Amino acid sequence: MGSVPDLLDDAHLERTAVVANSAMNRDRRLPAYRRELGFDPSAWLSARPGPQRWLDVGCGSALALFEAAEALSGHTRITGLDLVGYFGGTPRPGVDLVTGSVLSWEPDAPIDLITSVHAIHYVGDKLDALSRMSSWLTPDGHLAINFDATAIRDATGSPLGRRLSTALRHNGFSYSARTHRLTRTGHGTPRWDFHYLGADPSAGPNYTGQEAVTSHYASEAAATADSRR
Repeated sequence: MGSVPDLLDDAHLERTAVVANSAMNRDRRLPAYRRELGFDPSAWLSARPGPQRWLDVGCGSALALFEAAEALSGHTRITGLDLVGYFGGTPRPGVDLVTGSVLSWEPDAPIDLITSVHAIHYVGDKLDALSRMSSWLTPDGHLAINFDATAIRDATGSPLGRRLSTALRHNGFSYSARTHRLTRTGHGTPRWDFHYLGADPSAGPNYTGQEAVTSHYASEAAATADSRR
């Protein structure tokens, strides 16, 4: 690949039409979570003892969370986080709806389950998002998200490939390129040997067929060398 287009920082990225889209992929219900993530979050939570906390990143209309709250009957405190905040109704008992970014919002307590259905495709610094979400988990908490490894690219626009696969594995993540699912179990503080350069919202459709965002990184060694010149 040749030179990539001018890259945006996350503040400018979040104001682009590709990211700040109030209509795209918003009205999903619980069956979509089972299909896209490969498990039923409400069943997973209900099988665990004691009160639980569930964070859904990019919750869209939050209709699925309202359905889950009824099924879980107060067993779980649910938080829906969405950058756009066009929710499909008023908050219900047991459901908190927050307009904000995964790159700046902070929970007030550890979380047992973190999910995200196709929302991370629109985040700029995706590796920072993975670090933040991992740090929010309880010791036996679970993270399950849709993730496109080919959207993590170097300064020339080429996918990081094996460098990313190795980094994900060393940081405790499991990734399936076939299903585009990324998971981890338990609290962690990932460390990446990459420096974030910016994001490209003009990269075109990803595997979902929807416009998405590529995230570009340099190796820490290269970034350090550049800073010394």
